Amino acid sequence: MLEVRVRVSKKNTIYIPKAISEAVGISEGDYVILRVDGNRIIIERVEDPFEYALKVKKFAEVTFEEFERESEEVQDEYWSEASDTS
Repeated sequence: MLEVRVRVSKKNTIYIPKAISEAVGISEGDYVILRVDGNRIIIERVEDPFEYALKVKKFAEVTFEEFERESEEVQDEYWSEASDTS
């Protein structure tokens, strides 16, 4: 287990050491979730959906035309429901 002691600054900020950020794959611009568990603060990296999509095993194949058609159908459905509620 990698463990590093850091100091909290005046504005309650902490610096994540390079070894820790590299170990969990956090880099500049990434988002994290902070969660409180008793007296512990848990920092969890939020997976980038585009990066995740490139990493996982593909289980279906969709052409651009099929994707576009599905997108248009969903938009048509959304806008018809939106106009029904106005």
